[in-house]
Amino acid sequence: MLKTKPLTDQVALVTGGGTGIGRAFTEALARAGARVVIASRRQEVLNETAAKVNENVGDERVFAYAFDIRQRDHIDLLVGHVIERFGAVDVLVNNSGLAVPETVDQITEDGWDKVMDTNLRGVMQLVRSCLPHMTRNNFGDIVNVSSQAGKHGYADVPSYCASKFGLLGYAEALRDHVRKTGANIRVFNFCPGLVDVENTAPDAEPKPGFIHVKSMAKTLMYALSLDRNVVLEDINIYAR
Repeated sequence: MLKTKPLTDQVALVTGGGTGIGRAFTEALARAGARVVIASRRQEVLNETAAKVNENVGDERVFAYAFDIRQRDHIDLLVGHVIERFGAVDVLVNNSGLAVPETVDQITEDGWDKVMDTNLRGVMQLVRSCLPHMTRNNFGDIVNVSSQAGKHGYADVPSYCASKFGLLGYAEALRDHVRKTGANIRVFNFCPGLVDVENTAPDAEPKPGFIHVKSMAKTLMYALSLDRNVVLEDINIYAR
């Protein structure tokens, strides 16, 4: 029987957890009783989000940590900090991402590298750093926020598309590794269409053609609630 663990005993690490989709994930996890470390480059944004979510849930469940996902040493320090303080990374949410709008014939090396280092290399390095701890604890969930741009190409953001296609390919290899090693680790890929990261109040109406961040958060909590022997792979979610 696969090991289970209530969310109230779990520790989540959410990159880009200070705003938008990441913040919605963070609040949902905190409300469910998990401890959540949110990590991105902007310390003041992280501090503000942690304070607000903790106030909303009436407990100190969210903890801020500033780092740059493009810096390998920052990644190792972040994961080391979480393990030292909490003893585990049970849920890794790879949510940090950016796009540099450059057409195919105008791509710059700097733009390409910035996107790849953030959206793909950073994820690989975070997983590589967390995986030994998940394996040792015989428990873990890895959630990758890809995109419909990981399944369809768009002329104005070729580097973003390439990074999100690459993320899904990397996740497939990760799933195969988990299967072959028998680790109690699940890998989920979310492939949303347009998500309204501006109108995020619970009762706000998303822009036409966009979904509300709360729908992303509900999807996360549903995925995590499934029995551990259930495989849920790529999840497409977009507005009608």
